[in-house]
Amino acid sequence: MLVKWIRCTVTDRRGFERGQRKWAGLPGEPGFRGQGGGWSRGRQGVAHVFAFWESRSFYDSFMARSHDRLAASQNGTYTDARVTLFDHRFDVKTGFEPRFSDADVVRVAHTRVREGRVDHFALMQEKVWNPAMAGSPGMIRGLFGEAPGREFLVLSMWRAAAEHGKYRQERVERLSLRAQTEADVEALTGDVVDLEPGWTV
Repeated sequence: MLVKWIRCTVTDRRGFERGQRKWAGLPGEPGFRGQGGGWSRGRQGVAHVFAFWESRSFYDSFMARSHDRLAASQNGTYTDARVTLFDHRFDVKTGFEPRFSDADVVRVAHTRVREGRVDHFALMQEKVWNPAMAGSPGMIRGLFGEAPGREFLVLSMWRAAAEHGKYRQERVERLSLRAQTEADVEALTGDVVDLEPGWTV
């Protein structure tokens, strides 16, 4: 599965949200699996959208055919758009599905890993971080994805922001030491996204 992560700074909120509803045409596209998104909790006016495709070839075909028509209604409503594509490596918890209806927030962590540390980083994600996250109350599902250039995405869906906050407070520092995160990670950015039900396709 291919994961597309888009983040941008919205300059015309009403226009952007109106345009966001135009993506309702996506389910007819071959290989499309789901899309959702919302507003950053920590950064004013920053929107995140996550789209899921069965494979790169289905996605490329969509980009060549229908994308520009669907995207046209949002032209001029945002700046600083950044798009990254990740290949799904494994699930956090089991049976990831690109569904957003049962979650309130998405936590996204974007990591660039040091040269020579990729295998260790992926192993720690599987053996240390995943079990801790999967066992946390309120964590619904998640995935671990990889992009070229030693870039990784951990996307987790939570029933409520408070439950995610509790997990962070209680466990992250301890887990970080155990996983030797500092030795693996060159750069780490993240955000917590309040999902907008109207953006779910």
